[in-house]
Formats: sequence, C-alpha cells, structure tokens
Amino acid sequence: MAATGADRDWTDPACPVARTVDLVGDRWSLLIVRDAMEGPTSFTDFRRRLGVARNILSDRLRRLVDHGILRTSPSGRRHVYELTEAGKDLFTAIVALRQWGERHAFADGEPHSRLVDTEGRPVAELRPQGQGGAPVTGETTRVERVE
Repeated sequence: MAATGADRDWTDPACPVARTVDLVGDRWSLLIVRDAMEGPTSFTDFRRRLGVARNILSDRLRRLVDHGILRTSPSGRRHVYELTEAGKDLFTAIVALRQWGERHAFADGEPHSRLVDTEGRPVAELRPQGQGGAPVTGETTRVERVE
C-alpha cells in the first residue's frame, strides 16, 4: 500500500520531490528498482547483482513493498519481487538519472553501460516539455507552493 500523509513524517509534506526521495531516494532502493525493471527477481538475485548486505537488502525490499513500489509473488520455493504500476512509473526517473550520469558522472571516453531500445538504438535524451510542446527548464518554470 502506498504511503499517505498520515502514514509517516515527511521531509517536506507538500513537495512531490521530497516525498519521492523519502520513498526511493537512497542508493539501494533506486538500484533495486533499476534491477527490477529487467523483470521479476529474487532476494538472492538482487544480492548477487548489487553486493548489498542482507539486512540492508531485506529492509529496502520490505519498504518498497510496503509503499506499493514492488510486490511479491511465489515462484517455486522462493518469492520473487516485481514492480507494481507505481514502480514501473519510476522508469522515466531512472532514465533521467542514467542520462544525467552519462553527461556528468563519467570522464570523456570512460566506458559505461548504455540504455537501448529493443532494436538496439540508444534512447533519446529526455527533456521536459510544456503543454504546448516547447522545452522547459528551471529558468522557465516555477513551483506553486501550497499554503
């Protein structure tokens, strides 16, 4: 079940960015979501891929399930974790983080993984657009605060 305002103390209760970071903003949660985007996976698979301590992985998986980002289902003798619709909806955020990392976290020419479509073509750079389709930036938008 997704968290609501009454469920917890939020860093900034009226800010969608702050709430999102409260839910999935730590290193391991985002990497779990990233890996789950490749399909259902088990605790053992996450642990092998991420190299995270068992107690941390267990905590993050529980929190992601509790907040409606992952769900569990039986698969033989173990459970697998899969993204819910809310979890799948994080795809754009994961791609935005990946593309930022490609631009700013690697030296020129330093090798890194690439995100490609099913035909093997690189995914186009994400750019926010206004209602009319024109690009928007931090300089051309503003946040309307709730009073």
